[in-house]
Amino acid sequence: MKQNIYENLKKKIKSKDAKIAILGLGYVGLPLAVEFSKNKFNVIGYDISEDRISILNNGKSYIKGISDQTIKEIIKKNFNPTTDAKLLKEADFKIICVPTPLEKDKTPDLKYIKSAAAAISKNIRSGQFIILESTTFPGTTENYLKIWLEESSGLTVGRDFGLAFSPERMDPGNKKYGVKNTPKVVGGLTKEDTEVAAMLYETVVKAGVIKVSKPRIAEATKLLENIFRHVNIALINEMALVFEKLDIDVHEVIKASSTKPFGFMPFYPGPGVGGHCIPLDPYYLSFAARQKGMRPQFIELSGEINDYMKIHAVNLVEEGLNQLGKPIRNSLVGIMGLSYKKDINDPRESPAIDILIDIIERGAKVKVYDPYIKEIHTKVGSFRSVSTPDTLFKGSDAVIIVTDHTEFNNLDYDSLIKMMRKKLIVDTRDVLGKYKNKDLLYFKI
Repeated sequence: MKQNIYENLKKKIKSKDAKIAILGLGYVGLPLAVEFSKNKFNVIGYDISEDRISILNNGKSYIKGISDQTIKEIIKKNFNPTTDAKLLKEADFKIICVPTPLEKDKTPDLKYIKSAAAAISKNIRSGQFIILESTTFPGTTENYLKIWLEESSGLTVGRDFGLAFSPERMDPGNKKYGVKNTPKVVGGLTKEDTEVAAMLYETVVKAGVIKVSKPRIAEATKLLENIFRHVNIALINEMALVFEKLDIDVHEVIKASSTKPFGFMPFYPGPGVGGHCIPLDPYYLSFAARQKGMRPQFIELSGEINDYMKIHAVNLVEEGLNQLGKPIRNSLVGIMGLSYKKDINDPRESPAIDILIDIIERGAKVKVYDPYIKEIHTKVGSFRSVSTPDTLFKGSDAVIIVTDHTEFNNLDYDSLIKMMRKKLIVDTRDVLGKYKNKDLLYFKI
């Protein structure tokens, strides 16, 4: 029975007869669905968001980098976006690409994985294969997802269905690397699970699939990749704070250090970290470590440093306004950039959110501008982006640059600064670089 399940799945992959369901059509799930569709698999795109499904069924894309034309083409051929979980029963492979946020106390929140598992369990049949891609702590696939699926369905992993973990490696806005040319890591509960999952991904990932011995190795791989970035960003952020006191331009230091051809990799300071992975992943590993009686101090300290950078950015606004003879209370502060990184429309965990909240709580008024985001929602209200940089600068007492969108590099800052009431810019991304204006008070991180 066990062998028949895996052999049948392999045959379906080879013949492209395997039907694939993607659960969660966000920045990870939709690009994956597109690639499987382009490679002639029939794909069910399942999402609980009626808005997303409606947009897709109308031939539109809500993710930068995936065109409306691409959506129209694959829907005509072999892509079926739906909110109907019953269709999941038709799929041979079900790939879970749902969010994994944090609770308020920064412990893992697995509710979306559990919800996906429930939808699968209600619509499962013998011979299917489930893959988890959502970033999580080591042991989730074996100790949580496996149990949820087996207890709810009455079926058994290895006998009735396959199970594996393969961490997503999406980088929204990255024009060089995507699904096809980024190597994929796969770890199954058994050797057969690993082989089948790897075989499936090899049909769309041309950069190769790396097989590891267990799901927890694959889960830990993703955490290490992002914690590596997190701690190095924290290091350079702390260096920036130190160099600021020593009157040293950290960006000039980084540029000089980058000339060393070995043993150095440049990271850059900023207002904190954002997105669906880097701000969250350290706490997933911290949770797992604490479950075993260990506190990963270095990792947690990195989180504290990166979180502080948002406060520091607002402190610079307040300090600058005081130098100009105006308290931050009742000042008008423009926030330039809402997404967590350049040239994308994704505000998840963006430093801009906490910066905005802090500015409001200090008694100031704010207006925001982002060419990619129409509106941002926070605990202190919703804020709609003004239409142009001119509108943002006009009448503002201070402007804080939070995101380094490419178009921000080419603005006429001489003209924009003239429109300001007080003339203060806090540049958290080195957008202005060596720009000089005798009328401007300019701080940068």
